Amino acid sequence: MVDFAGWSMPVMYRGIIEEHNHTRTKCSLFDVSHMGRLYLTGKDTEALLQLVCTRNVGDMSVGLSRYTHICREDGGILDDVIVSRFEDQYLVVCNASNRQKITDWLSKHAAGKDVKMTDRTMETAMIALQGPEAIPQVEKLLNIDLSGLKRYHFQTGSYFTFKYAIFRSGYTGEDGVELILPAGIVKLAMPALMGMGNSDDAVIKPAGLGARDSLRLEAGMPLYGHELTEDWDSLTARQGWCVHLDKDFIGADAMREKKEKGLTRKIVGLKLEGRRTARQGFEVRANGETVGQVTSGVLSPTLGDSIAMALVGIDHTKEGTQLSIQFGEKEVPATVVKIPFYKLSS
Repeated sequence: MVDFAGWSMPVMYRGIIEEHNHTRTKCSLFDVSHMGRLYLTGKDTEALLQLVCTRNVGDMSVGLSRYTHICREDGGILDDVIVSRFEDQYLVVCNASNRQKITDWLSKHAAGKDVKMTDRTMETAMIALQGPEAIPQVEKLLNIDLSGLKRYHFQTGSYFTFKYAIFRSGYTGEDGVELILPAGIVKLAMPALMGMGNSDDAVIKPAGLGARDSLRLEAGMPLYGHELTEDWDSLTARQGWCVHLDKDFIGADAMREKKEKGLTRKIVGLKLEGRRTARQGFEVRANGETVGQVTSGVLSPTLGDSIAMALVGIDHTKEGTQLSIQFGEKEVPATVVKIPFYKLSS
């Protein structure tokens, strides 16, 4: 267990590699209750979200979720969030370490508008079930049909006396769902969700932050504080797909200018020779010169390769480019490769 943004969080239960592989082959349960859950109501809520979000949220239908960034005026990324539209409110799920920052930012830009924000992070729990067995297991446990629930959509329901929302989303590269339910009943719900989680042949087993990180890295998903930071913008972070420059939002002008002038650096994927793991901050070099830095790295349990993401100069971002990572006195060869490293269909 470790302290994580004020929460006591499990790094692992049985071992990171075992939990990682179980997620890829069966189903893992992640307690992600540390994620911030901010509910917004009022007639100006849509306009507020359009202003602060890089992605268009004005055309969202009820039951839809969208991943987006919230940025400063200069394009620096304050956080990456998921916005979900309910019939009478919106939900913004943010990172635990950024909850106060995002709450303050939304409050600042909601001043004078008809928007009410309620932070329900402590009132609710959030559970992620991820892996190829996740959907059939949840259908069986909750006695519901999820065949019509598309990726990044959600639905609400009741289980005995408590209400829940179930989202077909996750952070592992696998299919699965994320459940939001009242914090008061989570002690009752967890044993039901886990079933025989302590037995060797259990389909659903718990997993911690370690496996969550290795899974998301294989899937090329950015992590705030690593690939996403206030020090650079969404385009530099290789997340231009969630930036809609045809609308006005905070940071749009700065990113339009960057796109017009051309990026000077960008996040790339790297495959290293050998089995040494690159760490955040390690220098990326080309022809004896430093051209960037590692943002995340892992020895991939699924692929068996040492992989990393790094922020490098734009001249070194083409797939196949030969670079090296500085490990103390030694340089380890690395090749720029396509992200994601792992796809669900592979």
